[in-house]
Amino acid sequence: MFHLQPYNTINHRPPKISKHIKSTFMEEYRAPAAAAAAANPLPLNSHTQHISPRATTFNRLFAALYSLAIFALFYYHFSSLLNPISFTSFFISLSLFISDLVLAFLWVACQTNRMNPLRRREFLGNLKLLLKKDSDFPALDVFICTADPYKEPPMNVVNTALSVMAYDYPTSKISVYVSDDGGSALTLFAFMEAAKFAAVWLPFCKKNDVVERNPDAFFASNKDYYCNPEMEKIKIMYEKMKMGVENVMEKGEVGNEFINNGNEEHLAFLKWTKSFTSHNHPAIIEVLLESGKNKDIVGESLPNLIYVSRQKSVTSHHHFKAGALNNLVRVSATMTNAPLILTLDCDVYSNDPQTLNRVLCYFLDSKLARNLSYIQFPQRFHGVNKNDIYANEFKRLFIFNPIGMDGLLGPAYVGTGCFFVRRSLFGGPSSFEPPELPELDPNHVVKSAIYSEEVLDLAHVVAGCDYESNTKWGSKIGFRYGSLVEDYFTGYLLQSEGWKSLFCNPKRAAFYGDAPITLLDGMNQVKRWVIGLLEVAFSKYNGFTFGVRNLGLLMGLSYTHNQSWALTPISVILYAFLPQLALINGIPIFPKVWDPWFVLYAFLFLGAYGQELLEFILEGDTFHKWWNDQRIWSIRALSGYFFGIIEFFLRSLKISALNFNVTSKVIDEEQSKRYCQGLFDFGTPSPMFVPMTTASIVNFIAGVIGIWRSLGGAWEQLFLQILLTGFVMINCWPLYEAMVFRNDGGKVPPKITFISLFLALLLCSLFFAFLHVF
Repeated sequence: MFHLQPYNTINHRPPKISKHIKSTFMEEYRAPAAAAAAANPLPLNSHTQHISPRATTFNRLFAALYSLAIFALFYYHFSSLLNPISFTSFFISLSLFISDLVLAFLWVACQTNRMNPLRRREFLGNLKLLLKKDSDFPALDVFICTADPYKEPPMNVVNTALSVMAYDYPTSKISVYVSDDGGSALTLFAFMEAAKFAAVWLPFCKKNDVVERNPDAFFASNKDYYCNPEMEKIKIMYEKMKMGVENVMEKGEVGNEFINNGNEEHLAFLKWTKSFTSHNHPAIIEVLLESGKNKDIVGESLPNLIYVSRQKSVTSHHHFKAGALNNLVRVSATMTNAPLILTLDCDVYSNDPQTLNRVLCYFLDSKLARNLSYIQFPQRFHGVNKNDIYANEFKRLFIFNPIGMDGLLGPAYVGTGCFFVRRSLFGGPSSFEPPELPELDPNHVVKSAIYSEEVLDLAHVVAGCDYESNTKWGSKIGFRYGSLVEDYFTGYLLQSEGWKSLFCNPKRAAFYGDAPITLLDGMNQVKRWVIGLLEVAFSKYNGFTFGVRNLGLLMGLSYTHNQSWALTPISVILYAFLPQLALINGIPIFPKVWDPWFVLYAFLFLGAYGQELLEFILEGDTFHKWWNDQRIWSIRALSGYFFGIIEFFLRSLKISALNFNVTSKVIDEEQSKRYCQGLFDFGTPSPMFVPMTTASIVNFIAGVIGIWRSLGGAWEQLFLQILLTGFVMINCWPLYEAMVFRNDGGKVPPKITFISLFLALLLCSLFFAFLHVF
């Protein structure tokens, strides 16, 4: 059993360091807790428990059967291609073959996540018997990233920080670093106020065993606070703090009454000079709370709380999130250098005060610790409407796939809710990439107080905008650059270096975040993801080559599945338009009802959708949530995925530059009301809505004509096309509703409707002309 050394404890005796670092933790160091565990071993976790042996067996058998059906489908396609009746039939057969080839590849790659799914469990009671003194607990550095106070309200970031500062854990072992990439005085002001409130909030949570330690979430779920004088008093303090922050936000600046009030902490605002901009400013590091020096109202030490804004220059290149995280890795190394790191998005707050203890049940397990790099928790979202109309929960990405990957080498890193071993950011388990400064080494012991001039000077140096030049940061050390999805890319490369990861999915959500409440925000989000995944796919780190070679076949294909999202529009566009245009012109392209091949098509369709539905039901979800998930899949393909491909190739050709757009966390009341009612929001006249609206119109025309043709006796030849068109039309109901029946702000703008109608009629005309030419 290895013990995580609490490196950030001042004047702590350094451990002996082995000459060759061969594992995550020092082989020669044995803490009293580890000795106690050896004398009386207690299991800390269960990590071999299948979700359901029967379900796993079913998935494997179904995969084999479905694969045979896919081979049969390709035999059918080859027969059609080799014996075309005309050029038109050859063109249609080739298009369907390409579409089915893409779908088959995506399906096969996804099956890797169904071969060995695991569900883990922690034994917190045994951990309490193992770790009895504060000195037995490893230290934790928490990294919270924010970038724009107007899109990411500072009070949301404050609530996130307070929720982790209040973990059921020795407060002296927690350090919270807030990275403000916008360099906003408004954010710093909010955290100065939060530091004062923490002195009251933390002891209140621990005294009353509060579970929801995000103040906003706590008071929202405990509306009878007026019955409890202590709770009411804290509620008043919280609202006063909130009002003060919102007043400053409304003014857009920190007023002179704060700067000139003689308070030493407010002198920091003098750094915001006239030449200060969000893209050109010096490094700012402010210690707002120092453990040991700052106490709460009952005399206990408060966690460290540090505000960090890395230096920026208009002439320097800045990686958005990974760059901010690497800056925090360096700054924290000079100040606390905790062996564990937690990365959080600004809106993702802790929902379980025991989360850090759950993590220790794995990091303190000698069987796992040797090559365990990170523990990923699922992203969960509060405020999602009843049936999750935009599929914001991303069950496949955040739940199903990680559970399956956990049975291989572990889940991908998804950017938030993830605990890292600091050592793993400096080379593989059996190799080590030494940083350029000894103070940045993960084994370095900080001996000076974080507020000392020596420490702060060095912290400002490593936060410089040009510090990473000619170093290994972002390539061999830290979080990796090279893709917009730097989180995914980082986890991918860490695993290729020999590290493993682990998925922890407790019944009570460990973290909650904000989900987009408008369709456009959601589409912009997936567009950014697709661009980043394409950057990886078109590099030497392609999952099908580099991934399979370094991670093995199943794990390589699992990563390839994500990188292949960009292929989805090929199949969705072809199936959303080609059968329908053929139906309009009375051309059968699928087998007749009584043809034996009809059964194959029915099985492939029902099998794929049925398997997804079964997974949702077993996870405890409803039919409606599954329905919305499969619907949004095709919507994303026609919008976010499709425009992501276009933007990626334009960027590759240097035709357009790409800027990282922060998803807004500000909630509009009308939009929120529509979202809660389950109404899709198409209110913004965005080009991303044109393809899906065009598809809905073409399918409506095809559906009407298809019914007319079937009544004329052609239903046997056209049945599958009519069925497919009807399926698409049912999925398009929110669009029909928003085009024809709604008058609220979320309806489809007339401009989008007219453009889409024009394109739909143009497509029908062009296809008709194509048929007459060929």
